Amino acid sequence: MLKIKRILISQPQPESEKSPYAEIVKKHNVKIDFFKFFKIVGVSAKDFRMQRINLNDYTAVMMTSKNAVDHFFKLCEELRIIMPDETKYFCSSEAIALYLQKYVIYRKRKVFASKNNICELIDVMKKYKDERFLLPCAENHKADIPCLLNKELINFDKAIIYKTESENLSIIDLNSYDLFAFFSPSGIKSLFENQPNFVQGEKVIAVFGSGTLEEALLHGLKPQIIIPTKELPSMTMAIDSYLENSSKKKKCKEVTQEIIEPVKEKVVPKPMKTAKASKSLKPSKKIK
Repeated sequence: MLKIKRILISQPQPESEKSPYAEIVKKHNVKIDFFKFFKIVGVSAKDFRMQRINLNDYTAVMMTSKNAVDHFFKLCEELRIIMPDETKYFCSSEAIALYLQKYVIYRKRKVFASKNNICELIDVMKKYKDERFLLPCAENHKADIPCLLNKELINFDKAIIYKTESENLSIIDLNSYDLFAFFSPSGIKSLFENQPNFVQGEKVIAVFGSGTLEEALLHGLKPQIIIPTKELPSMTMAIDSYLENSSKKKKCKEVTQEIIEPVKEKVVPKPMKTAKASKSLKPSKKIK
């Protein structure tokens, strides 16, 4: 088993010095670097107008992420549109509802939030079928929420307000890392857009979520760490467990067929092809 010395986390570095990653560094004597593999950018007002959506035509907005909240109100500002005080906001979590206070005064608007899951929120939305809903989302959004809304005959339209773009990874020496941790399909896509001939070899791949797993398999990767699970709900717990087993020279638990097979059936590995990284960023000194 390859001894893990350097780990690359495809997310920004935590602001707190007391993060679980710091504990891993101290406990296992490894080096951990952080670098977000992609960035989120809002669509321009010009591109948004091409969708032929008038924001003031909608009486309710469904917010499914903080990114959606930020880019929705940024777009409103750019278009010089002020949402009416009567507009209702339906948030997929209480955290998003609280974040909405950055832009919305609660006493002037009605805000609804799900405590458990998206289905719970849709049950609430069904009570307001006379409303015309807008679903602000990303360019590469998942189809599950629109499908649920259509199934419940909720009157809604999608609005593409932001998208992901791959970062320039030329400033990173990817070959110097033994373990890569990915949290979204966009991170996997960025890796292969920058290095289309990337070979996993003995490197350990950790993925969070079924979408990230699917994208990894699509590109021919073989993840050894797949989370969340009941025993290991977080990436830090999973990495700590993997390193613990490695240090004791134990064979790490194989990825179960119950996890891998349902996803594997849905994907066909992409053929390797050349691709260029974004030219908008100039290469600088590599991280060593």
